[in-house]
Amino acid sequence: MPREIDPANTERAAAYELWMKAPNPMVTFFKTLDVSNLVGMSKKRNMKFNMMLCYCVGRAAVDIKEFYTLPVGDKLIRYDSVAVSTIVNNREGGVSSCDISYEADLDSYNGQYLKYTHQVAESCCDRDLSGDSMVIGTSAMPDLDIDGVVGMNSGIFNNPFLIWGRYKKKWSKYYLTVSFQFHHTQMDGAHAGSFLEGLQKEIDRLR
Repeated sequence: MPREIDPANTERAAAYELWMKAPNPMVTFFKTLDVSNLVGMSKKRNMKFNMMLCYCVGRAAVDIKEFYTLPVGDKLIRYDSVAVSTIVNNREGGVSSCDISYEADLDSYNGQYLKYTHQVAESCCDRDLSGDSMVIGTSAMPDLDIDGVVGMNSGIFNNPFLIWGRYKKKWSKYYLTVSFQFHHTQMDGAHAGSFLEGLQKEIDRLR
């Protein structure tokens, strides 16, 4: 159950004082990932590439404690679980967001992904788990050849967010550049760097 915590009693106390009222507290990292294994496993297991990448995002985040604390408004909220959001093209020609709880079992996560993205596409209604889990946002634009995107800083949506476009083939390898935006109150650059390194490891070890 999400609960408000006193920033002064956390390791993020100094960051809270520095960044909560900063004009732009969001930081964006760019990293090019080798997704060759993900492309191969997607074909081998007949699973969606985007689903498998979202799964790896969740798997890389769950062991980093900073992902469980998020600034919401002027409060610091502690969560017990993590979810990953994906953007869905809905039947009215627009887009809706679909939050999916992270599960360690890939087949179970895939079942959730297929079930809820279909529901969201048909209903045109967002599936929002922000009241239960710390949600990592993602947005995939596989039709676009882009080098990176800097997300918005609204002062409202402070969740960490990853964006990517089309993966590229170079020789026998496939590469994907992702942007990772995070609120500096939630984590420092070292935490973000560790997460992105962990994401590459999860992609490589997926079977």
